[in-house]
Amino acid sequence: MIIIKNKASIMKMETAGKLVAGLFEEIGSIIKPGVSTFEIDSWIDLELRKRGLVSKTKGYMGYRHSSCVSVNDEVVHGVPNKHKKLTHKDLVKIDVCASWNGYCADMARCFFVGIDGSQSRAHKMVEVANLALFAGVNAALVGNRLSDISYAIQQVVEKEGFGKSMHEDPEILNYGQPGQGPILRAGMTFAIEPMITEKHYDVYVEDDGWTVKTVDKGWAAHVEDTILITDNGPVFLTRQQN
Repeated sequence: MIIIKNKASIMKMETAGKLVAGLFEEIGSIIKPGVSTFEIDSWIDLELRKRGLVSKTKGYMGYRHSSCVSVNDEVVHGVPNKHKKLTHKDLVKIDVCASWNGYCADMARCFFVGIDGSQSRAHKMVEVANLALFAGVNAALVGNRLSDISYAIQQVVEKEGFGKSMHEDPEILNYGQPGQGPILRAGMTFAIEPMITEKHYDVYVEDDGWTVKTVDKGWAAHVEDTILITDNGPVFLTRQQN
């Protein structure tokens, strides 16, 4: 069952989303060569508390961190580690899910270390991931089906020649046929998160039980926003300005 949010719930989600988005606007300043993924997570943990947010990953099924920090061939759920230090040209994906007054916002972004990443295949992959995200959001219209979002994401990714990777247990897959699943209605909220791979989409989970990596060592991109479906079209909740 998909819950239709009332105005009070939506307002709390909007607040959570804006606060998380504000955190992401500042996080780029600490992503530099020599910084460990654990240090990034520690910064996020502190900033969440400063903003009155509560991490929804910390304590979930024994997970001990306030974010997931995935590097290069790690697709998603990278576990922060004191010994994993960023190097020049790395591609870092940071994923944060946090709540404000009990209502959650989920967001993920890609960052290049030490360079803007322009002209590289990795940069192109991140660009495609963002295009796929917008395609999925644009398909989140009242009257459409849930799988229309998945189909829109898949069309962008495969058209650009990249692999596709799916979350292990998603509400919305990153692939599928259109016209299937529940009908979308105003008041529904979703986290849409394209995860695409540079080469093949085969992945495996590391011994830590969390980190998902590509089998062929190809790099991966991951972006995510939380959105609200309205009668006037989809609205981003995890952006400072729509």
